[in-house]
Amino acid sequence: MIYNMDFETMPREALESIQLRRLQTTIERVYATVPFYRKKFDEAGLKPSSIKSLEDLNRIPFTTKQDLRDNYPFGMFAVPMRNVVRIHASSGTTGKPTVVGYTARDIQTWAELMARSLAAGGATGEDIIHNAYGYGLFTGGLGVHYGAEKLGASVIPVSGGNTKRQIMIMEDFGPTILTATPSYTLHLAEVAKEMGVPFENLKFKYGIFGAEPWSEKMRQQIQDMLHLVAVDIYGLSEVMGPGVSIECHEAQKGLHVFEDHFIPEIINPQTGEKLPYGQVGELVFTSITKEAFPVIRYRTRDITSLNPEPCICGRTLVRMQKVTGRSDDMLIIRGVNVFPSQIESILMQIEGVEPHYQLFVDREDNLDVLTVMVEVNPTMFSDEVKVLQHQERKIASEIKDYLGVTVTVKLAEPKSIARSEGKAVRVIDRRKI
Repeated sequence: MIYNMDFETMPREALESIQLRRLQTTIERVYATVPFYRKKFDEAGLKPSSIKSLEDLNRIPFTTKQDLRDNYPFGMFAVPMRNVVRIHASSGTTGKPTVVGYTARDIQTWAELMARSLAAGGATGEDIIHNAYGYGLFTGGLGVHYGAEKLGASVIPVSGGNTKRQIMIMEDFGPTILTATPSYTLHLAEVAKEMGVPFENLKFKYGIFGAEPWSEKMRQQIQDMLHLVAVDIYGLSEVMGPGVSIECHEAQKGLHVFEDHFIPEIINPQTGEKLPYGQVGELVFTSITKEAFPVIRYRTRDITSLNPEPCICGRTLVRMQKVTGRSDDMLIIRGVNVFPSQIESILMQIEGVEPHYQLFVDREDNLDVLTVMVEVNPTMFSDEVKVLQHQERKIASEIKDYLGVTVTVKLAEPKSIARSEGKAVRVIDRRKI
């Protein structure tokens, strides 16, 4: 189902006309109200009137997460606090979180985009949505919640945690759509199995999973274990929250970016050069309808590519490929670029290995060393040292063949790696650099 036929199937020329008009309005507003942007424009020798075409976006300097931290907490807001009705914050891995604000109209826009997203993911007003994204400062839970209500669906605001209780609710309430992080979804499947609750006996048709990169192999595993169609949703709090883009359930081939609200670009993360359609690089977003917290050319650090071809679902919006990792999470091990999702994809092809793993990075004798710790299932786990060592060497060999990097593999007992109720912690960097 297409929720908003007018905008989601709009011809490219008409869409670009709307984008330019909204971009120019946004630039004028941030120049007048946000000292940070006014200074950036002045230093670049630009005025709002300099932006005469979409191509002129290239002339504007980037905005980074550090810029948001430097203006903590409310320095990037473009409206007075009396107009801000909601504040969210992303959990910063270091230092203070990045803080974002919403006006009442921003909340309405967000609800509209999440309604579009849920519809693309297979939901209708007749569905019951089991929302296991976390509620609170994290944008996931409330984003899905408002979108579900806008769509006219029934939403169960179960949030994360209390996993056994969630399984009971799934049995008793009969939800048909599941929304959660992919890692927590697999945990739900594990616990359901322990409780003797087969997912095939539940009523789920579609699952909408995001907030962390996940591979095609993990998608297949989720679909096999939960007996539903799994689609990827993308967003980040600095741009809006979930609902910036989503796959359609018909194709599951790239995430439709809602370009009437966000202008996407792909750049070379080292040089900042804009890259053409199809090339892989860092995703950059400019918001063109947000009132409280607009961002101009915000560097997401997410690695993907853009595809402008229309989709079989009828949407004409550009599609971004599944995020493979982050430019700042990318590991460089002895000169080889490695993303956690690449390791995951290899692990998911190995029989007996569970989709629970962690990567440990150490520095020994001035060289970086990568250790892959991965769980094996109960039927494979053996106390015989030779059996375990053989399997560890086999996995290390697979990773070496695919990625060209030497790693140490350690097999972990079933359920020994901590489960996440939100975003999974995949990389633990123990280097003292």
